[in-house]
Amino acid sequence: MKGSNLNIYQRLRDFNVPSAVLDEIFSNDEDLSTLVKSWNELKDQKLEDDQIAEAVSKIILKELGDDFIQSLENSSIKK
Repeated sequence: MKGSNLNIYQRLRDFNVPSAVLDEIFSNDEDLSTLVKSWNELKDQKLEDDQIAEAVSKIILKELGDDFIQSLENSSIKK
């Protein structure tokens, strides 16, 4: 994984995006390209990495919905 992509991954984990979700995004070239492009566009607007990660994580978590997040939490508790 490229260093810049690893930074994005880690920043999004810092803002509570589940690793399973990020693994799915980062394994799909189209999704990853969209994420990196959006991230870089926000950087060009002079936003800091934490500001970008916070905004992107909110979008990802909103798209996933509460039921999905709850199911991830429940599956990790059972292990």
